[in-house]
Amino acid sequence: MTEATIRNETAADSEAIAAVTEAAFRDSGLPGERNEQHVIAALRQAGGLTVSLVAELDGQVVGHIAFSPAAISDQTSGWQTLGPLSVRPGFQRRGVGSALIRQGLTQIEGLGAKGAVLVGHRDYYPRFGFVHRDDLGYDGIPPEVVFALSFDGQYPTGTITDHPAFHAA
Repeated sequence: MTEATIRNETAADSEAIAAVTEAAFRDSGLPGERNEQHVIAALRQAGGLTVSLVAELDGQVVGHIAFSPAAISDQTSGWQTLGPLSVRPGFQRRGVGSALIRQGLTQIEGLGAKGAVLVGHRDYYPRFGFVHRDDLGYDGIPPEVVFALSFDGQYPTGTITDHPAFHAA
């Protein structure tokens, strides 16, 4: 486990966050063109970042996590989208991402969020309490990679829609 300092992003972090995010997703093996660094910039510009944290080691930003409002078709409010989560290659599998997730979840719960949703790896997110729900998903996204974590045990149902900035190119 690497002990990183987890803190809220500052205006001075935007270029480092973009670089970490681009590097983290460049060779991810995920399909399609990777645009996560543009999504974060668009969320920031639109005021859509509920929580944006960086992980810092020796004065260098090595990780980032974003949370933004999610809309659910059943009209349940108070849910947040977790993502993107980025850790610079070379610092992955050392606890940086886990620390960002835990701190981010603590912060959004403290702000009154009911829970978080995400699209992610099915072997990674369940360790944090995320579960797959057959009655909650995204249009066009394979259901087995959609996860939710409720802070009070109550889950919404229906279709999730992320902040419009997720469509940034």
